[in-house]
Amino acid sequence: MAVSSSVSGGCIISGAYVHQSLLFTGVRVNSYTQLESAVVLPYANIGRGAKLNRVVIDSGVQIPDGMVAGFDPVYDAKRFRRSDKGIVLITQPMIDRLKA
Repeated sequence: MAVSSSVSGGCIISGAYVHQSLLFTGVRVNSYTQLESAVVLPYANIGRGAKLNRVVIDSGVQIPDGMVAGFDPVYDAKRFRRSDKGIVLITQPMIDRLKA
């Protein structure tokens, strides 16, 4: 369900909750995901059960299942780039470092 959000053509929201977010072309949001106040650039794929708040997700990023970001400022700052106002930027190289 997308509430107060703007969703471009070609997006798939499958059993997820999307609130106050902007999804660009070809974004996929998988089941049980919670997406709040997010900007998701084209062709990103957000894994099942992810919980993301106040994030900007770069083009083509593959968010792993169950990933949580945007809730713990200290933890977010260690893994991603976080602004002084609490916005979390997530790029594919940042995700790849988490897997290593």
